[in-house]
Amino acid sequence: MKRFLLLAAAAAGLAALKKMQDTQAERDLWAEATDDVTPPGQ
Repeated sequence: MKRFLLLAAAAAGLAALKKMQDTQAERDLWAEATDDVTPPGQ
């Protein structure tokens, strides 16, 4: 039973980590997509 709980906790932790990474990647993408565009040389 302890092994199952440990495995479930590890899986939940990995899922939370993946979700945070996905969220950060989406924020980075939006930040890049909404950057101000300036003409070259200015």
